[in-house]
Amino acid sequence: MALLEVEDLRVNFLTAAGVVKAVRGLSFDVEPGSTLGIVGESGSGKSVTAMAIPGLLEDAQVGGRVTFSGRDLMSATSAELQDIRGARIGMVFQNPFSSLHPAHRIGAQIAEVFHIHKDLPPKDAINRAIELLDIVGIPEPAKRVHNYPHQFSGGMLQRAMIAMAVALGPDLLIADEPTTALDATVQKQIIKLLKDLQSRMGMALIFVSHDLDVVSSIADRTMVMYAGKAMEVAKSRQLFDNPHHPYTRGLLACLPRNAPRGTRLSSITGNAPSPLTPPGGCAFAPRCEFVEAECHTGQPLVALSNGTEQLSACRIPSVRRQ
Repeated sequence: MALLEVEDLRVNFLTAAGVVKAVRGLSFDVEPGSTLGIVGESGSGKSVTAMAIPGLLEDAQVGGRVTFSGRDLMSATSAELQDIRGARIGMVFQNPFSSLHPAHRIGAQIAEVFHIHKDLPPKDAINRAIELLDIVGIPEPAKRVHNYPHQFSGGMLQRAMIAMAVALGPDLLIADEPTTALDATVQKQIIKLLKDLQSRMGMALIFVSHDLDVVSSIADRTMVMYAGKAMEVAKSRQLFDNPHHPYTRGLLACLPRNAPRGTRLSSITGNAPSPLTPPGGCAFAPRCEFVEAECHTGQPLVALSNGTEQLSACRIPSVRRQ
């Protein structure tokens, strides 16, 4: 049984310009202990999806079904969701500088998790915060626990955020662009830390990123999103070695490692459609060099007949796109 099942997720935002359709009928699942990577260009709906799962989108119209450990989160009350967040579902955000309060000590902010969910005495909560800082690789944790956020580097702050997110041993950790603001060396350290914590705690992980190389290094399965929909879902090795959807192929062609030295990097021509007026058919059709008339009528995510678990929203056989 899947730990998390998302069915026909739809997220709309009411704006002065009209209804922004950020996520449009998204379905996927996450098995216990597994890692799902979600990739795509900015504005594809990745972060909105991540925020919708634990019910963090207060100003949005959210529809569909989100089932976690057999429980329907869409019908849960605010109090019930508050109990689930942290204890069962942990969240790591992109920018720890804006996620941590600048006027409160790091240790006190981590200890607050234990005050809220475990009602631990202050001293015991701080001791648990020290243990967590040690687990995530913060040097001299007994001293650093008294520091303020401005006294930590970006990488150390992200480690502190991860410590807070895993403090109660959640079954699922959602990491939304956790390495975007970090340099390459620190990115690798954070990826290794997440892998180690996942192995140690047995938790599932949803890793959201626009960086395909980072996702390929951590995810068991990868879902490619575009204009609020899933374009392709497959085991990561299959998707990166044998992508089917033209959008996935275009993203991979843009990677510097896939371009011969001295040549101009590839790019996907055109722009993503406006979420105010998404196309009725395949959202990628206006930018696709293989587009056919039928593409404008839409294409659901379907299994490919290649003996794998690969799903694609492209109707055009690969052999016609060589």
